[in-house]
Amino acid sequence: MKPLQPKDMSHQPLYLQIKEALKRQILAGEYAPYQRMPSESELMKSFGVSRITVRQALRDLHSEGLIFSAQGKGTFASKPKATQDIKHLQGFDEAMKPQGYETSARLVSIRETVVSKNVQENLGLTAKERVVEVVRVRYLNREPVSVDSSYFPMAIGTALFSKDLSQDIFPMLENQLGIELGEAEISLEARPADADVAKFLKIEPGSPIMWVERLTRDSTGQPIDFEYLAFRGDSYKYRFQIQRDPLKNAPIQEDK
Repeated sequence: MKPLQPKDMSHQPLYLQIKEALKRQILAGEYAPYQRMPSESELMKSFGVSRITVRQALRDLHSEGLIFSAQGKGTFASKPKATQDIKHLQGFDEAMKPQGYETSARLVSIRETVVSKNVQENLGLTAKERVVEVVRVRYLNREPVSVDSSYFPMAIGTALFSKDLSQDIFPMLENQLGIELGEAEISLEARPADADVAKFLKIEPGSPIMWVERLTRDSTGQPIDFEYLAFRGDSYKYRFQIQRDPLKNAPIQEDK
């Protein structure tokens, strides 16, 4: 068993501090996927807390998918999935770095090209108009997590040839090109990985991936970026927070 050293035992409830200490170790790879975790008794001794406190911490880790239990065998580390909360329009780095992840990107290619009808329609282009295609592999804690194929109208894309594309493009569009971002339309579906995506993500062809299509518009509603994002199905997930439209649920007022 690895020694557990909670960083700060004063500001949060004890079970949250224990949960965060274990979470840091799992995300840092100190516990490999499917490795047995310390028992409840070992955790009680390490942290000097009650069984109830330990169990609450473990319940939270279980609900986040970081651990799983096998009856009669103990508790084991899962392969953690990074979670992006979809509340605001954010790039990969912007979403992951505040959670403590190390992020990076490798540029596979950048080129001018003619694209499919789907890309043309989303960007509002004619069949003859060319775009700039940027293909990158995104890394999370130095492991490949997605293959991003991004398409930009020529007026925007040509400026990207001289930029450092190992970082998020959204802040680059805002801070270096003066484009005010507005909103994005996102669709998701499950797909099997083709041979190219599988090679980049170091998975077997046919493995499940999360396929995301994202159209980003500027503050005036003009399309500026259409993307195909292929995420490893075992490493990443989107989480949405939505509210019911109160007007849709309002009682119908009858005329008198």
